[in-house]
Amino acid sequence: MRNFTSVEQSIDDAAHRYLDRARGGRLREGLTEFVVFGLKQAWACVFGAALLAVIIAARLWYPDNAGLARNDFLTIAAIVVQVLMISFRLETLRELRVILLFHVVGTVMELFKTDVGSWAYEAEGVLRIGAVPLFSGFMYAAVGSYMVRVFRLFDLRFDRYPRRWITALVAGAIYVNFFSHHYIFDARWVLLAAVVLVYGRCVMHFRVFRRRFRMPILVSFLLVSLFIWFAENIGTWSRAWLYPNQLDGWQAVSIDKLLAWFLLMIISVVLVAWVYNPEPLGAAQAADATQIRPGHQDVGVPTPSE
Repeated sequence: MRNFTSVEQSIDDAAHRYLDRARGGRLREGLTEFVVFGLKQAWACVFGAALLAVIIAARLWYPDNAGLARNDFLTIAAIVVQVLMISFRLETLRELRVILLFHVVGTVMELFKTDVGSWAYEAEGVLRIGAVPLFSGFMYAAVGSYMVRVFRLFDLRFDRYPRRWITALVAGAIYVNFFSHHYIFDARWVLLAAVVLVYGRCVMHFRVFRRRFRMPILVSFLLVSLFIWFAENIGTWSRAWLYPNQLDGWQAVSIDKLLAWFLLMIISVVLVAWVYNPEPLGAAQAADATQIRPGHQDVGVPTPSE
């Protein structure tokens, strides 16, 4: 199993102590798996949720005449959240490396996209590069934080994961297309077909509590992309940034952006794969068989993924 941080290990041990005493029938165990799944997802989203909460709070209550510009306040708040994540051992320094990569990749794209008018930020504050406030990089870092945390919280394993150099080529092509489609042919549909071809046979296995489940990895990409699209609607409602069609009044982000987020997921997965090497299910099954806690039966073996 992926190593928890010390805080997460303490929470996991406490949860097991409670739930081991509360075992019941199939309905209760199924409900337990469902609740734990939701709690783990919420825990994986803690950075993004904290950042989104700050953005909403700034939209509702930050004074317009404050001496500190709202964008600068968001940047400082995002830095504080990141420092707290590391200080309280909610993220590891190893994971911070890939999160910083998300910063760089995201900020470079932000600089280009704002320059060509794809979206815009309020022209205020000094903590910015050109037209891009520095807090924007933390929004990409929030995606990176979720990805690395969900990878170990659910002990992700994969069947038929494609070769990493192939995934890197596809991710590179997707990233280039985010820039090049403004000048030449937009290859997003070709790239979508390439993603389906490369990842179509891959199945993701994840442990919730006592049991493992399976899901086609393309389905997981779509679900995460949909979640990010919902968060993007909240972000634009909060006027953290705006698309051209929202300048005269807020309206929902176009569903077309869902494809962009789906393709961006591939870049995210490739970056995370350089921190956590995607491993097959077999090794995890062997580990499950040796980590059965006292009083447990069939913990993870056999599982719904078998």
